[in-house]
Amino acid sequence: MDELIDAAAAPYRNAGRFSWHFARSKLARDPIFAELLTRGLIPDDAHILDLGCGLGLLFSWLTAAQDLWKRAAWPAAWPKPPRFASYRGIERAGRDAARAREALMVGSVTCGDIRTSDFGVANVVAIFDVLHYIDCASQDGVLERVREALTPRGGLLLLRIGDAAAGWRFHVTRLVDVVMTSLRGARRQRLHCRPLASWLARLDALGFDVTALPMSRGTLFANVLLVARLPAVAETDVASSSA
Repeated sequence: MDELIDAAAAPYRNAGRFSWHFARSKLARDPIFAELLTRGLIPDDAHILDLGCGLGLLFSWLTAAQDLWKRAAWPAAWPKPPRFASYRGIERAGRDAARAREALMVGSVTCGDIRTSDFGVANVVAIFDVLHYIDCASQDGVLERVREALTPRGGLLLLRIGDAAAGWRFHVTRLVDVVMTSLRGARRQRLHCRPLASWLARLDALGFDVTALPMSRGTLFANVLLVARLPAVAETDVASSSA
């Protein structure tokens, strides 16, 4: 695990000490990165759209995992890491998008607002701790456009949220969110949070089959990862809907 963290954080030295320290701390302490791999949540040949991608840590993490696998340095108890086909990240904070491009040497991280940016086509969409920064109507709009990006082939949405019904753990989650946002140089924003039941109902209404996984291991947070799968649309249904 330490070797993977070191390898994934190493490119961020190119973007300065803050970027490297932030990346290494986030990769080591946030359970979602290890869980993505140990649970085998991302399939092979994934075309990944990472909304609110920050420094592009997901790209670096998956790339480092593939490198360790090829060098036979992969943990024996873990499933084979995914061999993803493409990655696109959209990040509203221009400074973070620039840091990502400088560190990763890729042009696939762009500065943009997920409320209006073109999502194109993907079969895996990742949104980690992002939607609460926009109002509820905009949240619904983003989720509807995610569904469109995944249609008609179907696909996977990995959405991490803070459960607003989780009592004191949720308040800890919000406090840390405010602190980390400040450290990254972003302005303080009003947060628009929902209880888990509301997220589940919204995704169900959009046709997703959802599994909720606790995603706060080792922390005091109230984070939940929603693994939302959208079935492929039959060709006959596509033809009838476009007629």
